Amino acid sequence: MKLSPRRLALNLSAPLLAVVVAFVVTSVVLIAVGDPVGLVWQTLLSEPRPRTLVNTFNSAITYYIAAVAVAIGFKMKLFNIGVDGQYRLATFAAAIFAGQGYLPGPLNIIFAMLVAMAVGGFWAGIAGWLKVRRGVSEVISTIMLNMISAGLVGWGLRTWGHRAEGSNTRNTTTIPESSQLEGLPLVPDAPNLVYTLLVLAVIVGGVYWFVVNRTRLGFDVRATGESETVALASGVKVSRMVLLAMIGSGAVAGLIGMPAFFGADHSYGLNFQEGVGFIGIGVALLGRNHAVGMAFAALLWSWLEKASDGLQLQAGVSPALVYIIQGVILLAVVIAYEVVHRFEQRLEQKQVTRQLDAGAPAEGASA
Repeated sequence: MKLSPRRLALNLSAPLLAVVVAFVVTSVVLIAVGDPVGLVWQTLLSEPRPRTLVNTFNSAITYYIAAVAVAIGFKMKLFNIGVDGQYRLATFAAAIFAGQGYLPGPLNIIFAMLVAMAVGGFWAGIAGWLKVRRGVSEVISTIMLNMISAGLVGWGLRTWGHRAEGSNTRNTTTIPESSQLEGLPLVPDAPNLVYTLLVLAVIVGGVYWFVVNRTRLGFDVRATGESETVALASGVKVSRMVLLAMIGSGAVAGLIGMPAFFGADHSYGLNFQEGVGFIGIGVALLGRNHAVGMAFAALLWSWLEKASDGLQLQAGVSPALVYIIQGVILLAVVIAYEVVHRFEQRLEQKQVTRQLDAGAPAEGASA
């Protein structure tokens, strides 16, 4: 496919437009409430300390895997809101397995991740089966499954969890030291380390891109998402695609907690991070479901979160301002891409009209 400079410029203009809009809107909000605009932006845009930079990377790793899980559903026009429940239940199951230490270090890690994928895929598959066989909206079923998974994990922790002396929380058995991943020293002078399973995020993104863009399965998924009627007429088994997409989304969701589990926590407890699935929805939308785009979106989202820590101390502004910025950026990106898409369509229509008026065949038209 020939790279068009015009298409490249239009694709780059959408995120740039969104950032400008977010900057202007956030500045107006700051002025309206009487906060120091210049100091806020100086705080947010200042160079992060090495420790903060590592924390940004680590959160981005988690958010990226969550975004890929959501994007698999989006490709089928499926709104998998249950990623949070799938990730929670899958991480708990993997923690129970890994804590037993049945296998030596690396094998224990690999099989624990397979357990997480199986549990996450199964839990998402319930919603897929309900949609295919009973016509239940995946939005409703995944919301309900989120609540059920929270109850199951709570029951599981009471049954198999242990409460440390002096603590009010329960945790699963700590995994053996041979299965604990030390981390990667990617940031100079940082006292903490980047999760070793950064490698997992890269693999997940690469496999996602390859399957979606270079395989028949990916083509069927995209075709079904665009039009079920056309896909059905082309011989695609739509019901099977819906079920496979949900299972695949859940399987990837099962991997969300693995970098933090093996790299830092080493056990699962009630203090494990929640809400990652919903962050994944925002990151997937920002990245337009593209493997590379979601990576930048995950970094942006994580950077805003970590930068908010200094707002209250240095600028005297509530860290909740970051939620406004994230929301405005998300809304601006969606609107900007739609505006650019319509503008591009209008340019193409004008080009085709000029070629037809000149008696020349339209570019890309078949005889």
